[in-house]
Amino acid sequence: MKAYVVGVGMTKFEKPETREWQYWDMVKEAGTNALEDAGISYADVEQVPVGYCFQASTAGQRAAYELGLTGVPVYNVNNNCATGSTALMLARQFVEGGISDCVLALGFEKMKRGSLGGGADGGDFATSPVARHYGVMAARHGFEMTPPTAQIFGGAAREHMERYGTTEAQLAAVGAKNHRHSANSPYAQFQDVWTVDEILASKTIHRPLTRLQCSPTSDGAASAVVVSERFVERHGLGERAVEIVAQAMTTDTEESFASGSCIDVVGQPMSRAAARQVYEKAGLGIEDVDVVELHDCFSVNELLTYEALGMCEPGESGKLVESGATTYGGRWVVNPSGGLISKGHPLGATGIAQVAELVWQLRDEAGARQVARARVGLAHNIGLGGAAVVTLFRRA
Repeated sequence: MKAYVVGVGMTKFEKPETREWQYWDMVKEAGTNALEDAGISYADVEQVPVGYCFQASTAGQRAAYELGLTGVPVYNVNNNCATGSTALMLARQFVEGGISDCVLALGFEKMKRGSLGGGADGGDFATSPVARHYGVMAARHGFEMTPPTAQIFGGAAREHMERYGTTEAQLAAVGAKNHRHSANSPYAQFQDVWTVDEILASKTIHRPLTRLQCSPTSDGAASAVVVSERFVERHGLGERAVEIVAQAMTTDTEESFASGSCIDVVGQPMSRAAARQVYEKAGLGIEDVDVVELHDCFSVNELLTYEALGMCEPGESGKLVESGATTYGGRWVVNPSGGLISKGHPLGATGIAQVAELVWQLRDEAGARQVARARVGLAHNIGLGGAAVVTLFRRA
């Protein structure tokens, strides 16, 4: 059975502690918007997977109850930065498996100001779920007193530069592109435009990554209504429906750790494997894609993902972004929303916010940031620890 997204909604992503709201307020706003977009009520929803990372157990219920008290199953999902797309994957599986006709996927996060930690309990990295990942980083690059996530991706950036000749300007070009895109996104945390030189001159977080190449902590929520083909027909939603053509999740394999490379340990092999599975399932390739929302938690990860998705050969990603191939007028438009770097990164909401942007693009509803004649979209969401989810969408 096919699965379709017929409604999406999200809040504006905000800097933590700048708006007086709680996570359930965020979910009420995003969820209500998605239901209204689909033209249905919460009473039509049969199951609710809810993604978040930093709240207590059953926070999903606390949030979903703001939309209604109908007694439907609520699932609490936590998969690090891939949490939102994991909630979406559960929704799709419920529908494709014939278990449910209408599922509401929710994702939210209420975060603290400052850099994201490395998942260590009380600073003890031996107990961290990502201890193996940071162990690879420390063995190759040592450990410094900078944010751990910036260190591990900074290590990947340095390796890419050493291996392929990638330049700091090419890394900064990712940030410049995504900040430029976000100027037209009303949901983005930042809407300032920065040049490559200004990005290079911003504060270094962990060499070679500067502040304007790093995603910020954010508050926000996003939601998607996933339904079956018979639900679409029964409710006359054909004009609103965007098909989930194929989706795959992969987790770490021996390849992630065997090389001792941060490029592998931050997830490029997972992303490559997930993309390969999706292309095979869909009978489509990257050449068929018009618009991409990918996980640019740091500028280097956008370059690594170009290669993993097959947009260029290994080592050619710096030249690809520099050429303009991944912005308006190029071969693809990547992160028209501004991406994580500029739109923001509330962990549980990120994967579903990508879906919202792609649905708006494929329905020709993205306003000033609309990608011309967009019909196929790809979402890529990754989390250390690890999980990579790739999803292919097509206008029904």
